[in-house]
Amino acid sequence: MATTVNVLCYKSKTLSNGEHPLMIRICKDGKKKYVSLGVSVRAEHWNFEKNVPKSNCPDREHINILIANKKKEYETEIVKLKSEDKLFTANTLNEQISNSVKPKTVEEAFKEYIQLLQDENRRGYMLSVKQVYNSLIKYNKHLNIHFTDIDVAWLKKYETWLRNNGLAENTIGIRFRTLRTIYNYAIQEDMVKAEHYPFKKYKVSKLNQETAKRALSKEDINRVLQYQTDNRFMRLPIDLFAFTYYMGGINFVDIANLTQKNIIDNRLVYKRSKTGKLIKLPLVPQAVELIKKYHSKNNPYLFPIFSNRHTTEQEKANRLHKVITKVNKRLKQIGEELGIPIPITTYVARHSQATIMKKAGISTAIIGQIMGHSSERVTQVYLDSFDNEQINNAMKNLL
Repeated sequence: MATTVNVLCYKSKTLSNGEHPLMIRICKDGKKKYVSLGVSVRAEHWNFEKNVPKSNCPDREHINILIANKKKEYETEIVKLKSEDKLFTANTLNEQISNSVKPKTVEEAFKEYIQLLQDENRRGYMLSVKQVYNSLIKYNKHLNIHFTDIDVAWLKKYETWLRNNGLAENTIGIRFRTLRTIYNYAIQEDMVKAEHYPFKKYKVSKLNQETAKRALSKEDINRVLQYQTDNRFMRLPIDLFAFTYYMGGINFVDIANLTQKNIIDNRLVYKRSKTGKLIKLPLVPQAVELIKKYHSKNNPYLFPIFSNRHTTEQEKANRLHKVITKVNKRLKQIGEELGIPIPITTYVARHSQATIMKKAGISTAIIGQIMGHSSERVTQVYLDSFDNEQINNAMKNLL
């Protein structure tokens, strides 16, 4: 006997708001199973002959999508069970569906992931994810859709929309890598089955554009580090550039948050703000001198970026933006004065140290450990997975 799945408006039950719940009805071998769809409508908004919401039904589009997705989910599972020649009842079919996924909308997944990043104090990455969330809202009008709605055709339309709005290739790539991360999170949390994953066919890698060179040679690095000036406003940017270079390409935000507590056994120990990964690096003599130069007993921070006055996250974010803008502006001026072939920023110091290490024959794995690189889907690996001697020898190539 055929197995059928329909959605009905359960008129015999009236909720406190005057609406009736929508129920999934599974019929198998003469037996029926009713399961709540999780939404309700008023009787005047439901077409009982066709079992669909009327045109005047509020949230009609969302309800239709929800019904289509749920029916598709059951029908796919029925085909799978039949193809495997497995026996099932209306009850076991429903149990199979209930245990396999916990349906959540893309909206819910984004908000859940953003909250997760906020709880982990990964504010920079959280804001990046929020930016993609806002972009998708603008594109799709809402995100009360399920991940099964995000197929290859949907992704291509989103890509076209981004291009029509004048976004650069690399910016589009960031949007899609973030969306892919959210989809992977949804699979991990059983919000959607892996078989619906659209990024097997839609390759995000095609959106990667080769960026302009951002690494300096060792000779140019030394020219910057040896730059002489009595202007303290120009001296600080050079010293922050130097500290970034000497200490494994440490990010500006991580430098800003360093305190005396981050110095343990003559090593700099901190968690990278972007990934939460623990990093432990030997403090080279040049870095120690820079810390001694700027650290004041009146300020818990090693460098004069934050102070006791910056207590809230927003105050810190505003201060960080102000300082890094000035630092990079002055570094650019110094670079132009020295005739450096590319605009200098603190990121150039980070990129350059990795490139110089690579040219010196240091393995990519060790460089990745030093810089705190990691994937959101991979368990954080502590730096001491490589012994300290390897790290020490790698760092010597910068001196």
